[in-house]
Parts: sequence; C-alpha cells; structure tokens
Amino acid sequence: MSQPRQDEFKPPPECPVFEPSLEEFGDPFAFINKIRPIAEKTGICKVRPPPGWQPPFACDVDRLHFVPRIQRLNELEAQTRVKLNFLDQIAKFWDLQGCALKIPHVERKILDLYKLNKLVADEGGFDIVCRDRRWTKIALQMGFAPGKAVGSHLRAHYEKILYPYNLFQSGANLLCVQKPQPGDDVDSREYKPHDLAQRQFVLPSELCPNARRAKRMKSEVGNLQQRNPLQVSRLSFNHFNYFYLMLLMFLLFMHFYLNHESTFRSNDRLLLCDGCDDSYHTFCLIPPLHDVPKGDWRCPKCLAQECSKPQEAFGFEQAYRDYSLRAFGQMADAFKSDYFNMPVHMVPTELVEKEFWRLVGAIEEDVTVEYGADIASKEFGSGFPIRNGKFKVSAADEKYLTCGWNLNNMAMMDPSVLTHVTADICGMTLPWLYVGMCFSSFCWHIEDHWSYSINYLHWGEPKTWYGAPGFAAEQLEEVMKKLAPELFESQPDLLHQLVTIMNPNTLMAYGVPIYRTNQCAGEFVVTFPRAYHSGFNQGFNFAEAVNFCTVDWMPLGRQCVDHYRLLHRYNVFSHDEMVCNMASKAKTLDVVLASAVHKDIAIMIREEQEHREKVKQMVRWSPSKYDHLQDDERQCAKCRTTCYLSAVTCPCSPGILVCLHHVTDLCSCPVSNYTLNYRFTLDALFPMLEAVKQRAELYDEWASRVTETLEAKLEKKKGLAVFRSLLAESDSRMFPDNDLLRRLRLVTQDAEKCSAVAQQLLNGKRQTRYRCGGGKSQSQLTVEELSSFVRQLYNLPCSLSQAPLLKELLNRIEDFQQHSQKVLADEVPGVAEIQSLLDVSFDFDVELPELPRLRVRLEQARWLEGMQQASAQPATLTLETMRRLIDQGVGLAPHPSVEKAMARLQELLTVSEHWEDKASSLLKARPPHSIETLSAAAEKVSGIPAYLPNCLLLKDTIRKAREWLQEAEDLQAGGHTPVVDNLSDMVLRGQAIQVYLEPLERLESLVGEVQEWKESAATTFLLKNSPFTLLEVLCPRCEVGNLGSPKRKPKKVKESPQSNKKKIARLNTLTDVEKALSETKDSTSAMATLEELRVREMEALSILRAANESKLLPTADCMDLKVCICQKAPMGAMLQCELCRDAFHSVCVRDPTDTCASQPWLCPQCRRSEKPPLNKARSLLASLQRIRVRLPEGDALQYMVERTVNWQHRAQQISHTFNLPELEERPGTPPTLTRWASGSHNTDSNAQAPYLTPEWNRTSHAQTVFYTEQRCIPLQGLSRELEELMVEGLLLQVSLPETQSLYHALLNRVTTHHTNGCMSPSQDNSTDCDKYMQYNSQGKTKRHLEREGLAAEHRGKDKKHYHKRQKMNKEKNLDRRSASTSSSPRSDFSQSDDSDEEMACPFMGCVDWVQCDGSCNQWFHQVCVGVTAELAEKEDYICVSCTINDGHMRK
Repeated sequence: MSQPRQDEFKPPPECPVFEPSLEEFGDPFAFINKIRPIAEKTGICKVRPPPGWQPPFACDVDRLHFVPRIQRLNELEAQTRVKLNFLDQIAKFWDLQGCALKIPHVERKILDLYKLNKLVADEGGFDIVCRDRRWTKIALQMGFAPGKAVGSHLRAHYEKILYPYNLFQSGANLLCVQKPQPGDDVDSREYKPHDLAQRQFVLPSELCPNARRAKRMKSEVGNLQQRNPLQVSRLSFNHFNYFYLMLLMFLLFMHFYLNHESTFRSNDRLLLCDGCDDSYHTFCLIPPLHDVPKGDWRCPKCLAQECSKPQEAFGFEQAYRDYSLRAFGQMADAFKSDYFNMPVHMVPTELVEKEFWRLVGAIEEDVTVEYGADIASKEFGSGFPIRNGKFKVSAADEKYLTCGWNLNNMAMMDPSVLTHVTADICGMTLPWLYVGMCFSSFCWHIEDHWSYSINYLHWGEPKTWYGAPGFAAEQLEEVMKKLAPELFESQPDLLHQLVTIMNPNTLMAYGVPIYRTNQCAGEFVVTFPRAYHSGFNQGFNFAEAVNFCTVDWMPLGRQCVDHYRLLHRYNVFSHDEMVCNMASKAKTLDVVLASAVHKDIAIMIREEQEHREKVKQMVRWSPSKYDHLQDDERQCAKCRTTCYLSAVTCPCSPGILVCLHHVTDLCSCPVSNYTLNYRFTLDALFPMLEAVKQRAELYDEWASRVTETLEAKLEKKKGLAVFRSLLAESDSRMFPDNDLLRRLRLVTQDAEKCSAVAQQLLNGKRQTRYRCGGGKSQSQLTVEELSSFVRQLYNLPCSLSQAPLLKELLNRIEDFQQHSQKVLADEVPGVAEIQSLLDVSFDFDVELPELPRLRVRLEQARWLEGMQQASAQPATLTLETMRRLIDQGVGLAPHPSVEKAMARLQELLTVSEHWEDKASSLLKARPPHSIETLSAAAEKVSGIPAYLPNCLLLKDTIRKAREWLQEAEDLQAGGHTPVVDNLSDMVLRGQAIQVYLEPLERLESLVGEVQEWKESAATTFLLKNSPFTLLEVLCPRCEVGNLGSPKRKPKKVKESPQSNKKKIARLNTLTDVEKALSETKDSTSAMATLEELRVREMEALSILRAANESKLLPTADCMDLKVCICQKAPMGAMLQCELCRDAFHSVCVRDPTDTCASQPWLCPQCRRSEKPPLNKARSLLASLQRIRVRLPEGDALQYMVERTVNWQHRAQQISHTFNLPELEERPGTPPTLTRWASGSHNTDSNAQAPYLTPEWNRTSHAQTVFYTEQRCIPLQGLSRELEELMVEGLLLQVSLPETQSLYHALLNRVTTHHTNGCMSPSQDNSTDCDKYMQYNSQGKTKRHLEREGLAAEHRGKDKKHYHKRQKMNKEKNLDRRSASTSSSPRSDFSQSDDSDEEMACPFMGCVDWVQCDGSCNQWFHQVCVGVTAELAEKEDYICVSCTINDGHMRK
C-alpha cells in the first residue's frame, strides 16, 4: 500500500452522530438540550432521524430559478489568496513598465516568489542576506535539497524580479535598478511561463474582459461593481516618498536637459504614457530605455498613482446565467463526471475530499465552480411542506406540517427566543435554500449573533462539514490572522464575510480542534453557538438551513453584540428590543425563560443607566421612538450597532446617530448641541424588570438553592437527601426541564451511582479472584479508576458517607502497591513475602496491575528457590532435575535473576551431559581404555556439582579396577597356589570392570586351562548322564544311603564318638565339603579334611550295610517291606548291591547290556563313576599340578590317588595275612531254589546261604519265593578287616586288579564252603519237587538257547526300560528296617504292584516252574501263571511284563 504524500490531506476526527428514538425525536429542543453537553465539545453534530421520518419534498422545482455564485477554489484559501495578491502586485508593477512577468522554475518546481520574498525580509533584506551569504539557508528553508547551488539561482531571481519592486515600494533611489529584459535571461529555461495565462502575462483590462476577479458580490453593500483585473493591494507608499521621487526626477531631468539640449528636439525618441498621455524621451527616463517598449507603458507618475490605489474588499461574483434546478443539476453532474472521468455515484467521498483541498492550495490550477447559496425560501418555497402552501400534502404527510424538525417551524417555536423578534429575518428566522455542486463550498464562519443553526439535506450527494467548538473560536481567529495578516488588515471582519477558507490540517497543526462529518440525504447537522464551521459539497444536492436560539443562548447573545461593536459589524436584529419584548410579556413567559430574561434585562438596565449617567450633563434629553425606522436606519454611525433604548443625534447631521458608547464620534459639533433620544425612561424599565423578576422569583429561589447546593465546597456540601428533596420539589412544582434541572438530576444520579458503587467496594472481598490466580471481573475498577472515583466522590457537590472509607481503602491499596513495587524491585524476593502480599490483595476488590507481576514473580521466586535447593544438594541434582528446572524456567517471564540462574543451570547441564556422554563412551569403549585415561577424565568430572550416574560409575569402575589390580598383584606376590574359586571370581569381576586390566588375560587363560582340565576329568570319571558331579565322585561320600539329589538334606546317622562334632556338622553336604576345600590354605589341610570325610564314609557305610542286611530276616512286620529304587515289595529276579547290601529288582536296575557277571554288582547309587585305571588318574593329577591352581576336584583327585595307593598296600598285606588264593573267574549259574519254612528243624538255619531264598510268606504262612541273578559275598564268617578292605576297594573310583582278585577270592571261598555244606545227606533224601525243579531246569535249557536270539533282540528295549525305571525311582528313599529277633541279615524283598502275574505266590509245597521265554528269563510257578505242564513243554511262555514291554517297544 502506497504511503500518503506529506502534503496530502488527512481527515480530522469524526463528530458525534446521534440517532434518537421516535419518542426523543418528538421534541427537537429537548433532544438538542439533551445532547448539548456532548455535541458542543465538537461544535457540530449529526442527527439521523428515525427510519420512518421521511418528509416529502415540497419545493416547486419548475418555479425555482437562481443565479449562483462563482467560486474559484484557489482564491478561497486564505494563504493561497495572499500569494495570489502578491503575485498580482508584482505582475502589475512590471506590466506598468512594459514588461511581462514570467515565473521561473527552480529544480523543476515553480518558484514560490511570495515565500522567497517573505524569507528574505525575515532575514533582514536583500543586502544583509548577500552580505552574510544566507542564500543557502533560504534555499533549505524553501525545501530545496542542499549541495546543488540553489542559493545562487534564488539570488539571481530575487535580484531580477523582487528586488526592484521592494526598492520601489520603500521609495529608494531607482537609478541603480535595471529592468529585466526577456533577452537578458542567462538561462531561459529558468523562466518558464506560469500555467495561468492571466498571471503569466498581464494584459490591459480592455483586452481581457473576462480577467480574474472581474466581478465580485459586495456582501455588505449588495451591489455589483466592475473591478479592474490589474488592481493590487494598497502599498506602503506614503506621500513623502512620492514627492521626494518627483523632485529627484525633476532635478535629474534638468541636469540632463542642459547637457543634451539638442537631443531633445528629436521627436522619433518620444514615448507617450498610456495613462496620462504625457510624452517622454526614452533617453530621459531613469533608467533610459534603449527601445520603445511593447504594449502599454506608464510613466513614473502614473505608476505611483496606480500602486497607491486601495484594494477592494474580496467577495464572490455572481454568475451571468440564471439556472433552473434541473439545468444546474445537469451542469453539476457533467462537471463531476468529466473531472473524475467516472460516473458521479462511483466517485469515493474520500477522493473528492482530498482533491478539494489539493485544489484549494494550488496556485497553478484554477478550478471554478458555482454555488446556489442563500436562496430565499419565502420567494421560491421551502423543501418542507407548509400550511397554505402550493404543495398539496397527503393525509399521511400532514404530520410534517406541524413537526418541530420542519425548519419552517423550528425557529419560531416557543422554546426559541427568536419568536420574540418582530421582523422576519431571511436566513435566520426564515429558511435559506442551498443548491450545491461538486467542490462548491461554504467558508469558515459562525452564525449571526452566535446562534444555533440546523441544516437538512433533502436529497443529492453528501455535504462534507468541518467544525470547531465554540470555546476554540478565538483560537481559530488568531491562527488565521497569524497565517494571513494581509487579508485582515484590509478586512477586519473577514471571517464574517463567508469568503475565506483554511485547510483543517493547518488549523489542527496550530492546536485548533477540528471535527468533520459527511451529511447524507435525510440527515440533520446542528451547529452550536459560536462554533466555526465550513465545508463543501460532494456533488449536486439540495439543502435547507435556518437559525434558532434557546434559553441557554441568552448570555452568549449579549456577548455577541459587544463583540460586533468592537468589529463595527452590523446586527441582524436588536438584542435589547428582543429582551424588552419578552419582558413586556412577563406573565406568559416560561419560568426558566423568565429567569434568563431577568438576568439579561438586569444587565441591560445597568449598562444603560451607567451610560446615561455619563451623558446626562452633556446633552439634551428627548423621548423618541424608532418604530418607523428600519434597523439599518438606526445603526450607530461608528460601530453599526442597532440602537433601541437610546441614541445621540446632532442637528448638523440629520439621519445620523450614534450609540452611547460612541458619543464623541458623532460629529465635530460641541457635545452640548447633541440630543439624547430614548425610548424608555429608567423608571419605565424597572417595572419591566420587576415583572420578570416576580415571574421568575419562585423558580429563581429554587434555582438559587440548587445553585448553592451544587456549588458548595468542602464541609458545606449537602447530603444526598437534600439533592433528592430538590428534585422532588421541581417535580411537584413542574419546573421546566432546563440545564439547571438536568444538572441537578445528573449530579443526583451520579451521587446515587457512586454511593452504590462505593458501598459495593466496601462490602465484601473479591469474589472472582482466588489465591491461586484469577482474572479481572467485569465490575472491577483499576487503582487509577478507584483513585479517580475517590476524587470524583470528593468533587461531587454531594457529600457521601462512603468517601472517607474509600479513601482509607485507597491508602491501603497504595501501601500495598508501594510494598509490591519494593518487592518486585528486589533481585531475589522471598516466596513467603510475595505470598503474603497476594494474601493481602485478596481483600481488595480492585484490579491491581501488580498482581500479575507478583504471581509471575512468585513463580520465579519458587523456581529460584527450587534451583537453590537443588544446587545446595549436588548429590540429588540429576540431569532430569536440571532439564525439568530448565523446562520450568523457559515458561517463566524474563527476569535478570532467572536468566542468570538459567544460564548457570544451562551451562551446568551442558557440561554434565557432555561428561555423562563422555563417561558412557569411555565405559563402553571396545577395547576398554586404560585406567590412566579414565582417571584423568574422572579428575575433571570431580568438580561438577551434580549427580552424574555415568561419572559416578566411572569413578566406581576406577576404584574397582584399582582394587582388582591390587588383588591381582597380591595374588601374584603370594607364595601359595591360588584357589580356582578365587581365581574365577577375580576373572569374573575383572571382566565386569570396563577397564583395560593387563593381568586379566593371563588369569582368563589360567581359568580356561582349569576348565579344560575339569572337562577332561569329568569325561574320564563320570558316567553318561550321571547325576553326580566330578567332586561328588572323587570325594568320599558324605551322604551315604540317600538315593535322591546330593543337595537334599541328609538323614542323621549315628555319629562316631571319636569324630569331631564341630567338623562333622560342617561337612554334612557336598556344598560344605566344597566350601571347606576351597577355604583350606594348602593341600595338607585339604587331605586332612578328606581323610576325616573318608572315616565318616566308612562308618556310615558300615551302618548302612548292617541295616540293609537286616531286611532279609523274616519278621512279623515284614509285610510292608519296600525294596529297590521303586520302593515296592521283592519279587522275581533280584540283585543285591555288593557295597550297600541293598536289594533291587532286576528289571528296575539291571542294564541288559551289562553281561559281565564276574564284576561285583553295584547299585546305581554306589556305582558313581566309570572307574578309569589308576594311571589315567595319575596323569590328570600331573597335568593339574602343572597348571599350579588349586581346586576342590584336584584335592579330591590327589586324595583319591593317595587313598588308592594306600589301599593297594593294605590289600597286599591282608592278602598275605589271610593267605588268600588267586581265584579264577567262574561263569554264572542258573538260580537254585532253596526252601525255607518257619517251622523246620534245619541244622544249618543259622548259617547264611550262598543265594537268596526264593520263598517268602507274606500271608498267614509268611513265606515268599524270590531268587537272585548274581551271587553276592556273604558276610557270615567274614572278618571285619576283610570286609572293610573289600568295602573300601569298592569305594575307590578307579579300577584295580587287586579289587577283582579280592572279590573273586572272597566269593570263591564262600561258595566252596557252601557247596561242601549243602552236599550232605539231604541230597539223597531230596524230595520230588527238587527233582522236578532240576528236571525243568534241564528241560528249559534248550528253549533258553533257542530264545537267545530273541532275548538279544530285546536287550536294547530292556536297557531303555531299565534307565526309565531307574530315573523314576532314583529319587525315592529306601526304608530301613532293623531286625529285632535275628542277628543274621537277610535280603528283604517286597511284592511288585505292576501285575498279578509278576507277584510271587505263597509256597504250597512242591510246585512246577516255568521260565519266561521273553527278555526277562525269569522263573514263575506254573500254577500261579496258569500254565499246565504240557503247555509249558510244547509252547513258549512270555510273562506279562515282557508282553507289556514288547508292546511298548513295537509302538
């Protein structure tokens, strides 16, 4: 958007616009009185009637003819007119000397000769400016850019054009003045012709009949005069200068004539003056002329006479054409359309306004318009309908005939004092009509007698108004006189002529308040007393205006008469006559009007009395009446004031009179010849005053009391009740609604409102704001408003009881504000102090501007307090805390303390984040950094006052690394072999430390070697899927008899009295053993610990063997006997462990792949390892010693090797002691049945049989039948030393040939002894059953061989079944039973619960047997399994277990 030019017109502010309701619009005077307090502040206002108020246009358009005024726009503006007058004078000066004036251009702009002349004069004149070289300064003052040598051009133009004129005007010697010749111009471009023809080249009047200002209307005289266009204003040229010039010219002429007498006879050089027809030689002129000038020429005498003529008063000239309304409208629309080159209704009002003021101030553009102004409505008819008029009004429009807003009625309505003016005053009491066109204007003026005016725009385009309030009237006059003093010198009452306008922006620049409005069709504009107003028309329109005066105008009307007297301006009507007319009708006057008239007539009588007293002794007195004289015939000859009460005349001057103010100005006759003519004597005036007084007395008494009450001060003020009583009295006596009553009512209403508001402020606390915040209530006052309200309470004419209380409240609030300002000024205020202020503010129901700042400051203080608390505890100042504080700080309002704290916190956060990231990267680096690098970083981090987890972790890592290195150094420096657990722990801890540790790699390698050794040892010793650990296999057993997990709590055994109870309690589990071995300082201590464990093992195993052997004794409670890992009754084929002596079902524990019957059979619990050869164990021990690391498994292996070697020595010694033979291995024999009865008398019953008895009665006979598949060393007759040797040999986890030899020696010895004992005479007396069993055994041999392939086929399945049973039952504990009646141990078997066929039957005498042809090869009673002897001979028999197992295998 383009910026406006610096000189572009800027519209003033808008004046008030009122839109009354239909009820308010009913009484125009009441409504105007109502809006007067507001509207008189702007001078003008606009009133929009209600929408339904649309009076008909009643003017006779065809009959209306008028001659408009001609308005040249650039002549209207005061400053522009001054410039034009000056140019006229300069042009005439040179024109009279035969030279045409050309206005030069400087810097592509027309040179402002008036401004140049004025600036040079202000600087002291041409000579001083040249002497002091001030032309550059003048160029700058004229608006030219510096540095372009414009000053020299200005000097040249001034010297050629203005300097001769100024010399001539001052009366100086003109001999040195050289006339500017057109050919003498150095730069012809500098003297371009002016745009206006009449200003470029001034022509004689006869050659320019239509020159500018040819005709003007004399506003006061009323006649038209033809004006010479060459006339200029009066010059400062006195008679003395004139005669001095003539004398000088005569002397010079005589001197020249005597010297050139012969030359004077040449008539060809004679020049005639066009003014006086005198002849002059060209060479006699001063200065001489070389050529005869072109055009008119004036001699010096005529030149002086022309320049000394007085200037005519400026006025508008009338147009030559008489227009009808229609013709004028066509002309107006055509002009506007052509000027703006667009339809008239599309031209914006803003554009027209700016263009109007541009044209008004433009010298080079001469735009002329016409304005039909001051057309008498009495002659052509009003625009409003009137009674008995030619316009016929419809019934619906008859209301407009009597409407108060009808301008024909308004001036003469009762509220208007102009009704008491007897004469009809056209334009004042009778409306005037105005027909305008685009740019036609009405100049700055105030209404006659400073009255009101009202203008109604009937139709057409808008009218733009400008107004100044009445109090600024004198200010506006002073500004215009200051800016255009030349105009007011010739016309002191210029502003009363309506011919001068001035730009509102210029007036506003000098402090004059100006307001504007656009009056549209159907709107009223009201101007108030002494309010200057002007304006122009936007286009063709029709308006009507009239004056009116209300009661409040009365004092201003008398002031206006006094003002007119000073200006020597005539009165439109006699103010004294109007007052006397009203006083004569005192009984019918309104009480308010009567009161105003009483004051005015009192002033009039007092002034008249004073002036009559002055002339009483000087003149004669003569009663006289002026009714027969017109107003202009009884005007004062001096001040032109209309005389009414009295006048002074002189017989020498009939028809001339003066007022009492100017008695001395009548004539030159003695004052004693004067006659005082008076209309009323003073005695006649006083009754008039008294009559008016009596009429207004009642009201005046009330008004005086109201005035006294309203103007009371301080303690004399009355209470609100007095004001209410005065209002009630005015209502009861029906006093008119005037200014005083309205003021009383307004003050009372204000007092009541203030009282209510004050009481509300004093009543309760704030209801809309809480301690935590809140906003402004709609009814809350600011502190300034409260202070203003308190001042208003004290400034009220009424005294209110709430005022002191509110003053106290205001003082408290001000104290609160001072305290708040002090707190807010503190750098870091306390939270408690701010909170206390906020709590105090809760009692003030006032908008406090400090509260938002206090809340903001409270948030800042809380944040700063939290910041300080966090900084005081660096151990809790985490990164998250800092970020949270920064996030909170970002949301706070800016403050230096907060910004400083934020900067420190942000810096700390940046540093902390940097070191946190760096510490994390240092700890996560691969490969890890050295401890020196980390220590250097940790040293830098130590100064950061914050909790940094990564940095703390870095420090802790450094500490751990140093401790680990010290421990590694101590480990290497020590003389003992390190324990693997300590070594492993060190390696694990070293790996967890994120630091490069030089010893760690070597320790890791050492731990790896140990782990490889352990894996090698485990491969050597452990069985496949063994439940035992390597240490558990190598160590002596500490949990003898437990089939479950070695970690289960062991059962208590009887302790040896020789053992150390404290150590035993400590070595109850494998964990205790491992811990004890790890805690030993050397191998010797470890060997001692293992030796102690071996002793315990032997003792516990001895007890276990005795307990298991006792199970085989038949007792009464053996019905519930449970054996094997399955914990079921003995049945079928059984196996007895050679070590623990416990019995097991063959199907539960027998490995089908194990066919070695020459080895001693050990149960799963006793067979703990693969038992490698001794040389392998020694090889493992040697490799461990090379590693030089102690570990429990190594100590256990070392002890086992030493124990094995010791056992070998003992075995050799005992073998020699007992003379044990070398036994050969013998194949296993089929089971042999042995019968035992509870009541038999067998001599060998106390001896142990070589095989387990296959019969055992669990019912009433208490006999059961079972057998074993492998022989077992019987314990009867076996020495304790041999038994312990055998047991310890079986406990060794390495295979020794001595162990096999000892086993076979003991087994063969016992078998031989048993055979010899059994082949007694009982063999001859064998029963049939024995024979039968032997037969069946031989008969089954063949079938056994035939089924050998089938048995081999199912071995794999049997092995799987065996492992499954073993896994299922290894977690069960075997019950121990002790025999109470027998000292000989026997195997105790219980019956299986798997099937009825597997259950051994009770012995019923001699039975037949059948062998299973399945995989188990077990023997069963034929009667028990339902097989006959013939069937057993012919067909194969497969037991139920094999049938089930074979079925599962097939699946």
